[in-house]
Amino acid sequence: MNTNLSPRPTQIINEEVKWDTSKTIISKTDLQGTILYMNDTFEEASEYNKIELIGEPHNIIRHPDMPKVIFKTLWNSLKREENFHAIIKNLSRTGRYYWVITDFEIERDDQGKATGYTGRRKAIPQEIIKQIAPLYKTLLEIEQIKGEKASELYFEAYLKEEIKKNYDQFVVDLFNEVKEENPEKEIKSKFKKGLNWFFFGEYE
Repeated sequence: MNTNLSPRPTQIINEEVKWDTSKTIISKTDLQGTILYMNDTFEEASEYNKIELIGEPHNIIRHPDMPKVIFKTLWNSLKREENFHAIIKNLSRTGRYYWVITDFEIERDDQGKATGYTGRRKAIPQEIIKQIAPLYKTLLEIEQIKGEKASELYFEAYLKEEIKKNYDQFVVDLFNEVKEENPEKEIKSKFKKGLNWFFFGEYE
């Protein structure tokens, strides 16, 4: 692939991308994470066009603020053929960012063998970002100073001792907590039927 077509930005800008957050970002990849398909909303949020990203590794949009342990946990779950929800800060072509929650569907051939993944992503409220961002910052600092293994060990201990649940359930419960704490806000209608409806249903 000609990487000159899809360069990662050289400058990181602390500014959020403006995109239609009522829509769902969709992409399809093979088992190695190579992008095979992306919808128009992916283009809008990432600020890349399809020609630039088709055939590229999905981690081209990985933001440097993201700790590597989150992606390791994600890919380990997908390799076990388990759906996985993750809260991700992505990097746009201009160096800006956009936060999303992910949901994955495993694609299979006629014999039931996994052939790739369909990823769906939606925007998340500031309440959740404020809760997850400090954890990611800590994990990233540990990774940078003590290494990836130390970050991974801390993450495992944090989930066990403070959260008392795995990461996927932690993410799912964050949405339930936001729903309960904001009963009169519009956010209630987005999450009240659960994350499955959130990704596959339509806004009221």
